[in-house]
Order: sequence, then C-alpha cells, then structure tokens
Amino acid sequence: MIERFFLKDYLSFKEIELNLASGLVVFTGPSGSGKSILMNSILSSVGSEACEASLCESTVTWELDTQNTGIESDDINVFKHIKKEKSRYFINNQSISKKAMNALASDYLRHLSLKDFSDFENENLLSILDDRLENKKHNVFALKDEYAEAYLEHKRVKKELTSIEQEQKKIVELKEFATFEIKKIEDINPKISEDNELLEIKKELSKKEKVLESISLASSIFDYEHNVFAALNLLDVENSFFSDAMNELRATMESAQERFSALDEVDIEEVLNRIEALSELKRRYGSVEEALEYKEQKILELQKYENIEITKGDLEAKEASLAKKVKELATQLSKLRHVEIKSFRDDLNKYLKELYLRDAQIEIKEIDYELFGKDELVLKLNSTELQKVSTGEFNRLRLAILALKSEFMSKNGGILMLDEIDANLSGEESMSVAKVLKQLSKHFQIFVISHQPQLTSMGDQHFLVHKNGDESLVSELEFDNRVDEIARIISGDNITDEAKKFAKELLQANK
Repeated sequence: MIERFFLKDYLSFKEIELNLASGLVVFTGPSGSGKSILMNSILSSVGSEACEASLCESTVTWELDTQNTGIESDDINVFKHIKKEKSRYFINNQSISKKAMNALASDYLRHLSLKDFSDFENENLLSILDDRLENKKHNVFALKDEYAEAYLEHKRVKKELTSIEQEQKKIVELKEFATFEIKKIEDINPKISEDNELLEIKKELSKKEKVLESISLASSIFDYEHNVFAALNLLDVENSFFSDAMNELRATMESAQERFSALDEVDIEEVLNRIEALSELKRRYGSVEEALEYKEQKILELQKYENIEITKGDLEAKEASLAKKVKELATQLSKLRHVEIKSFRDDLNKYLKELYLRDAQIEIKEIDYELFGKDELVLKLNSTELQKVSTGEFNRLRLAILALKSEFMSKNGGILMLDEIDANLSGEESMSVAKVLKQLSKHFQIFVISHQPQLTSMGDQHFLVHKNGDESLVSELEFDNRVDEIARIISGDNITDEAKKFAKELLQANK
C-alpha cells in the first residue's frame, strides 16, 4: 500500500501531505477542485504518469527485489519524481529510469482505465476459474504445472524437429558442399607455420647464387692462414685467438655452403605454387589455422548430416510421446473447467445482479494448445461483445470480475486506482458499486474519486479536495465533516436538513 504521499508545486497545489490508510480511500470535492490532478500526481510518483510537479513522493510498503532491480530495499520504500529542468526518478534516493520504475510499480498498482482489457484476457479468466477449482480440492495447480512443463518441452522438441526437417530438404546439397570444402583443404594439406617456412626458402633461393659466389671468393683467405701464424710466432704473440676465429669462420662458411647447396634439389616452381596455394587458403579463411578449424567444422557437419535420420527418428518418437501427454493433460484440465464453468457463471451473475447489470454469458471454446491449455473463456454481457458495452457497464463488469477473483485471494492484491467509476449512475447502481468496492477493499488499497453519496459513505478514509482562492487543498474528514460533504454532494452548495439527515444515516449504516 501507499502509506504517505507528498506533493509540491503542481498547478493549483502548493504543498500537501497525505497519510493514507488501507482499504477504500475516497476523494471528493467540487468540480475543478483538482481531484484528477491529485490522482495523476500519485501515479506520477511511481512512474505511471507524467506531471510538472517539482516533487511528488510516495512512501510504499512494497518489497523490492534487490537482485533484479539493483535497488536496496528498506522496511518502507520511497518512490520520488522530481522536476527541475527535466524529470528525474528515484527509489530510496537511488536514481532509476521512469520505465524501470513503472515496470516495478506495475506489479503492485493498477490504474483501471477503459483502455485496460487485462481483466478480461483469457489467462486472467482461466486463473480465476482454476483458483476456484483448487479451492475445491481438485489439485488443478499441480495439473497445470505438469501440463505447462510438457507443453514447453513439446514446443522445444517440435521446433528442433522442424529445423531438422528443413535441413533435410537441402541435405544433399549441404553434404556435397561440406565434402567439397573438406576435399579442397585436404588436397592442399596445409601444415601449421608451413607458409612462413616456404617464404624463408623462397628468400634463400633468391640469393643462393650470390651467396655461393661470395663464399667462394672469401674462401681464399684460408690460403694465407699459415702466413698469419708465422707472423704471430715471430712477434711472440699467442695465436689461439686467431685460430679460434678462423675455425669459426670456416664452420660458418661450410654450414652456409651446405645449406645453400642443399637447395639444389628444391624445385622453385613447386615452392612458388605451394606458396600461392597457401595464400589462397589464407585469403579465404584468414589463416592456415582457421582453414584447418573450418575443415574440422565441416567434418562434424558431415557427421551430423549422416546421423540426421537417426536423430530425426528419435525426435519424432519423443515429439509424439509429448504430444500425447500434452493432449491428455489438457483434456483433464478442460474437463475440470467444464464442470466448474456453470458455478463460475452463476457467481459472476450474482455480482452483476447486485450491480444492476444484465446476465453475462460465458462459455469455454476449444482453441489450439497454449501454455494454459486448450480452453478459451468467451465472455459477453447479455450477448453483447465487451467492446460494444457502455462505459458504465464495462466498469461494473470489471468490478464483478475483480470481486470474483478476490474471493480466493490469499494475500494483498496491491493498489487499485479508479477514476469516477460511479459517474452518471443512479443511487441504487452507485450503492451496488460501493458495496463491491467495499468487499474488494479487504484485499486491495483502493483510491477512488466519487461524486455520489453512496460510494463516499463507504470509504474507510475520506479526503476533501477543495480550493482556497486559487490554491487547491486536501483535508482528511472525520464524521461530522463527512456528513457535511456528503450532504453537499446530495443537495449542492445550499445544504438542506434532509440532505444532512440522509448523509448521517448513510455513514452510520456503513460504519
């Protein structure tokens, strides 16, 4: 619930603070006093609407999922909308986007508008029907869980089977392509780093003749080696340094000569062709390593294509088994729902009768299998489709659905915000709406704007929105002031004794 609401600088409102109770909270006041503006600002504080207030703030008792929202939860959480140059939104002083705040708040708060058909969606109607079955010890929840698990698994297997069947249509072409790709790489049979080695061979071949000629000319140095030894002896100089240098030089030249002589057997054309083949692989696949990885991938694909018939057969058997299970479980669900639908319709029509509405027709129509079975509940009001009923009938029909749903609620249902739901209703119709809202207020905190004495008198908390000059104010009313306000609603600004008497009787009767 919302425990406290604070508003500052919004149109005719300067600054107000409301301490809110659970149950049915009613806002009344003369036309133009700011009731709808106030309701809009409450919605804005939790990201559901936009307004130009400098500050609107709601203190709520909602539990926040810290792991999913990233917002630290407190015993009491504060939702805030601040408007300066631009709008900013905060939860417990942590910045959050309007969209994220609205998504979080939507789990707890609903603004019932004519555009909102969610109460009449098949999933919601089925959940009400199934709650009734579970309450009557039919263990329908366990059956629904088993069905949903089988349905989702069947959907997954069927998708996988469809994918295989699509592949199978072009499997011959795919196998030929994979075989061609594998053969193309295997014909070249590349080795890791082979391209670098070949480039080094090409480089040495290009300078072979010059190197061997240079070595031949340089080798004449060894013809004068003995002269150097003789000179060093005459000079009494140790000759080991020269001997070591010459030996190292001789070994270097011999090694180079052997290496380059070994290239005599290398076919330069073969080297160049091999380099070109490897370059083509690198252009196509990026590198020799990537070409080899691609070949292994195609080998695996080829194995998959060759085993596809076995895989397909296994999936077909599994799909058939799951389809049978889904059908059996959906049939069990449907049978239970068909048994309960009459009681569901009768109880709904009791509420509709209280609300001075015509009977509703509701029947179960078989549809393709969905997550909640093969049933669709088709609801009409006196044979009229919902899109064609009047605004007043639509609102009251939705109240009947909510009341039916609340009968088996095990926890608080959150917050309902209603605009003038009793507008243009007769006294009897207004009282019927008030009674249903009173019942719903056991499970919901309900904010409602009213212009009728019947609903106003049912409120657990009553706020008067009024103006002092150009400024809108909000006052919480106690019994005597409520009598005066309800009398004003009945008789207008010139309050009569009869109106006050009737107002007092209404309040006392609804205590």
